[in-house]
Amino acid sequence: MEKPWSGRFSEDTDRFVEEFTESVSFDKLLAEEDIKQNIAHVRTLLRAGVLTEEEVEKIIKALERIRKDIDEGKFTWRKELEDVHMNIEAELIRRTGDTGGKVHTGRSRNDQIATDERIFLKKEIAEIVDLLKDLRRVLVRTAERTVDIVIPSYTHLQRAQPLRLAHYFLAFREMFLKDSERFLDCYRRVDELPLGSGAVAGVDFPLDRFFTARELGFSKVVRNSMYATADRDFILEVLFCCAVTGTHLSRFAEDMILWSSEEFSYVELPDRLCTGSSIMPQKKNPDILELIRGKTGRLYGNLMSLLTVLKGLPTAYNRDLQEDKEPLFDSLRTLKGSIAGMTKAVEGMKFNEDRMKTSSGNLTLATDLANYLVRKGVPFREAHRTAGRIVAYVTETGKRIEDLTLEELRRFSDLFSEDALDLLTPEGSADRKNTYGGTSREQILRMIEVAKREEGL
Repeated sequence: MEKPWSGRFSEDTDRFVEEFTESVSFDKLLAEEDIKQNIAHVRTLLRAGVLTEEEVEKIIKALERIRKDIDEGKFTWRKELEDVHMNIEAELIRRTGDTGGKVHTGRSRNDQIATDERIFLKKEIAEIVDLLKDLRRVLVRTAERTVDIVIPSYTHLQRAQPLRLAHYFLAFREMFLKDSERFLDCYRRVDELPLGSGAVAGVDFPLDRFFTARELGFSKVVRNSMYATADRDFILEVLFCCAVTGTHLSRFAEDMILWSSEEFSYVELPDRLCTGSSIMPQKKNPDILELIRGKTGRLYGNLMSLLTVLKGLPTAYNRDLQEDKEPLFDSLRTLKGSIAGMTKAVEGMKFNEDRMKTSSGNLTLATDLANYLVRKGVPFREAHRTAGRIVAYVTETGKRIEDLTLEELRRFSDLFSEDALDLLTPEGSADRKNTYGGTSREQILRMIEVAKREEGL
């Protein structure tokens, strides 16, 4: 088949080149966006006096029929036509003749693909933001039912201080809220129209790019034709946002994988979300969480892939930019699946309250003893050493801090009084952290109400 650019060439394109350079096998995902763009572009050409009303009506009707064929799976994608743009344009020409051949006036595939990608990303970002909101709502509801469950927090994967389980879920709710904010901020930079920039230097026809932007729902127009076609910073930013969200999902998944192990036994996932072993009958594997953790590596890799593609490119457009799509499509698909999977996991989770409470006492109360002495006027470093000696004592004797008698405490400091024994509960320890953002029941209930308002619950 004759290429649209064949006039300059004296030989047919080698079959290998056609196979190696084609992108329609993956960029056909942008078919809907390309048709929207074509319709807006021909309307702009009408305003510029390049097309007549009859020609525009003929083209739009044909494009609508092509869209229907694509939706119904009746459209034949041809690799020799390279990409989604040329496949649709070739079919348009076949159906409308020379009229369809006018659709590419005042346009290059360079600004065409950048426009398709931005239209596509606006929709995808909105979907991700909605999925993150669903996850946050589940976290808020889970926080509501776990306010009175106390767990040990962990630093360095060692038991640290007691806190209420609700505080943990609200922490991840904050992370996913920041992820949504990043995507929405990124959306502002995606929401700029490149169409009308041509290949690199602008176009020779009086196109009203602001009209085109309104037709396609863009709030701004890219101000520089070279930047419009040469850069993919907007895709990099989306990939970065995907990677950061993946980080939060992965860390959440890691905690739940550990907590569902027999060694922790803090949570149990429903059978419907787990798999078994082909050889060990007792196994109940948290595969969905493990895959969320594993797929985060793909999100990182896709970001690094495009960063590497872009870093040494001469300005402006180069065919290397074709390599932006597969990492982008993969990251969006991967992230959306991971968010949905995590939402299901949290919804179906059960909690072993007794196990959590037992783990949240004993040595996690050591800091409370030190702070007690500080309130009695002891410098913190001295109080810390005294509490450390108490830790050594209970470790050697096999006792638990909350079971110590007043007599035992006074072996380490005469400042301990009867009221010190009232400190030694996980719930009391958590509730003494009553500063804004702290782990007390009062603060957590307040933040749950804030979160419910913010999430529309």
